[in-house]
Amino acid sequence: MGLRFRRTVKILPGVHLHISKSGVSASLGRRGASLNVGPRGKYLTLGLPGTGISYREKLQEHHEVAPHVQGPELPWILILVILAALVLILSLIWRG
Repeated sequence: MGLRFRRTVKILPGVHLHISKSGVSASLGRRGASLNVGPRGKYLTLGLPGTGISYREKLQEHHEVAPHVQGPELPWILILVILAALVLILSLIWRG
């Protein structure tokens, strides 16, 4: 088993800097939705706080050619929109 190291530093509310053995990354967002930028690329993460359920997708770089969206890809976009709406609704309920 290998040695692991990770340290997270809160810069501002919603902005975190993550330092690990493999590099430095930053995340922007709050519980339920965040954008992560690091040595492996940019990722969008959506989740339902407190459930352990989340969806993570790598965002394409500018130099990559985006594939044409066809039938099987469309449900993922719909799921992404539904998860974002649920996170927003739940955060408003829990806050209120």
